[in-house]
Amino acid sequence: MIKITANNPDRKSWIEVNEESDFPIQNLPFGIFSTAKKGKRVGVALGDSVIDVYQLAKEGYLDEGIDVEAYNRTFLNDFMAYGKEMTRKVRNRIADIFDAENGELRDISADVAKIVHEKVECTMHLPVQVGDYTDFYSSKEHATNVGTMFRDPDNALLPNWLHIPVGYHGRSSSIVVSGTSIHRPKGQQKPDEEKPPVFGPCKLLDFELEMAFVTHNGNAMGDQIPVDQSDNHIFGMCLFNDWSARDIQKWEYVPLGPFLAKSFASSISPWIVTLDALEPFRCDGPPQNPEPLPYLKQSGKNNFDIELEVGITPPGSEETIVTNSNFKYMYWSMAQQLAHHSVNGCNIRCGDMMASGTISGPDRASYGSMLEISWKGTNPIEMKDGSQRKFIQDGDTVTMRGCSRVNGVKIGFGEVKTEVLPAK
Repeated sequence: MIKITANNPDRKSWIEVNEESDFPIQNLPFGIFSTAKKGKRVGVALGDSVIDVYQLAKEGYLDEGIDVEAYNRTFLNDFMAYGKEMTRKVRNRIADIFDAENGELRDISADVAKIVHEKVECTMHLPVQVGDYTDFYSSKEHATNVGTMFRDPDNALLPNWLHIPVGYHGRSSSIVVSGTSIHRPKGQQKPDEEKPPVFGPCKLLDFELEMAFVTHNGNAMGDQIPVDQSDNHIFGMCLFNDWSARDIQKWEYVPLGPFLAKSFASSISPWIVTLDALEPFRCDGPPQNPEPLPYLKQSGKNNFDIELEVGITPPGSEETIVTNSNFKYMYWSMAQQLAHHSVNGCNIRCGDMMASGTISGPDRASYGSMLEISWKGTNPIEMKDGSQRKFIQDGDTVTMRGCSRVNGVKIGFGEVKTEVLPAK
């Protein structure tokens, strides 16, 4: 595998980048953008600019063995299908092209005008055609909180939780990009245990603070991905808001788990930050006790230190930050999730998306859902405008952000922002 050179913390770009930008030259996340004159295509974020990777390749600046037309696509899948080594070479090359010391593109103003766009001129689109979507349940703090609320506080975790990365298959068709409004879902609820169920709009709409990873091609059906090779099959990560209708879920989830309570919408950020860009932010995960079975046993630093926050903006008001959490709290790592997902011979395909499950920390200030923050609605949180929230109301906008920082370098994910509209 070729070396990652794009992460050099001393590297500067000839495109001006604010020091607080999520997208310095050490990041270079991939997405799909369009402009008033250009259709959907592959782009890379750099400061407040979007690099047209298709145009960059057409003008002859990229020669990494990838078909130019792979960049002229409405999703990243064709590019990701080339695998880790090829996509790494492209990211390394883009970092070289935009390095402050390199004038090969910088000094040709006609090419710069065709390749570099201001972010405000660009529309971002769903970056990946998601074939299959799996949602895990990998935060011990979150699972403990939910088990405490709804089951036995002394036995909050189900017997399997400390032995396997629990997950379920979600609905890929309703994954939408940041900026896409969603409607409050409708369904059956049972607010009174002594009466029959009722039908109507969800009353307890919630966000779930998650992150998701997307895959290169994985394994053939019947084979498995070893835990120590999982990272080679992960292209990158994005922010993920896995909306949840708590009252619908409570009634429907026995015995097969969530269905309508989850399938109505999940929202993601538009930029996929490569796993390569996150290498400097690896950290140890929580101790795992009991020791995982051999196929899940891993060594080294397998978690990532990614600071996360969620804000709620009521209609016509200003945002209130309701939680600050961190991806490093995850009990089961992405490598373990992918190894477990494939251990039965399930084939992993390019563009599969796997979400972490709600990311909660050790206290209320770091919980990853309103269910936990308000503790089932018994402890509402106050907004800056004086209103209170137990769950999400119509007209509210929920915004999630995430970034990592080390050695003066900030690698960010942008944001996933979603307005909640009334039920149709």
